[in-house]
Amino acid sequence: MTAPDDIRALLRAHLADPASQWNLGTFGAIAEFMRDSNEPVQLTDKTHLLAATTARGGIGFRNLTGVTPFASESATGQGWSHRLALCLPETACAMSRRTVLTELGPDGDALREQDREGLLFDMGLDTLQVDICIRTSTPGPIAALRAACGRPLFEAGNTTMAAIVAAGPHRVFITRFGRCEVYQPIPPADGKSPEGPHTHVLPKLMRSGRTHAATELVPAGLVPCAHLVPAHPVKDAMGRPTPFYATAQKQFQDLLMRYGDVELVRLKESVLAAIAAGAAPSTVPAPQDRFARHAVRATLRQLAASGERLPGLSAWISAHDERRVDDAGADDPGADDAADAYGHAN
Repeated sequence: MTAPDDIRALLRAHLADPASQWNLGTFGAIAEFMRDSNEPVQLTDKTHLLAATTARGGIGFRNLTGVTPFASESATGQGWSHRLALCLPETACAMSRRTVLTELGPDGDALREQDREGLLFDMGLDTLQVDICIRTSTPGPIAALRAACGRPLFEAGNTTMAAIVAAGPHRVFITRFGRCEVYQPIPPADGKSPEGPHTHVLPKLMRSGRTHAATELVPAGLVPCAHLVPAHPVKDAMGRPTPFYATAQKQFQDLLMRYGDVELVRLKESVLAAIAAGAAPSTVPAPQDRFARHAVRATLRQLAASGERLPGLSAWISAHDERRVDDAGADDPGADDAADAYGHAN
């Protein structure tokens, strides 16, 4: 298990880096935090709280005891994604699992002091590793929410969700060791997620009961409660293509070496060594495991993106990087959360 101080140092460095992005939540319901390079930010580095907040949202971490970082990569589309999951044991990750809208009182743990008098309401979505809440200080929405307390938000005839969307309260996602807050307005039903911090709540996906996407490798017995997504070598925060950035590639490969799956790291090293030696693609048998296939494909795509001239690389790509039907789906934490089931992102 990684020491909490080591995890704090890692999170501290990435909170200070505007190229790093974050998400916190579960499959089908996540809050995302990111910021622009020139955006004013308040960084908090205290014994009880590591956090970054802007006028649009914030991410914060408290007691990191028991947290296990786990790094992984996935082949996505024609490229690849990467992330560092912050996991807790399945036996220690559970939150309240309320099933009805519930008033919790003033949010004394709010990341910003000015929000600590706001009233927190648990939406009652019964998710394992996260309490999905909203926060408001406005009398009208408070009265409407109080009137609906004790009822499931998505029961037939309940119009409270429409009132929540119209009011645009803060969204607050809380896990055992941290929280993500989003202050931006909720877009209308025909709108799209705003740039910057935002949330997605997709009841259809949540009903699966999954704690993470099927194509994200997570060690048995662990549950991902949050993710760090460091700078990517070939795309910016909005997913737009960029020139290959070797430093970002090396930085994540260092994380993968330290926190990734040992066998997949060895597989990646064997592919790299075989290609460097000019060996044929048959040197590495086609993996039968989904995650091993992703590891090989991501490795080949990274080599191609680097621009390094490697004789035989095209043959390796032809042999090992044909997309298979059983690899389709949500390769990226939250990637399938583009819009929620009632027609808008939060």
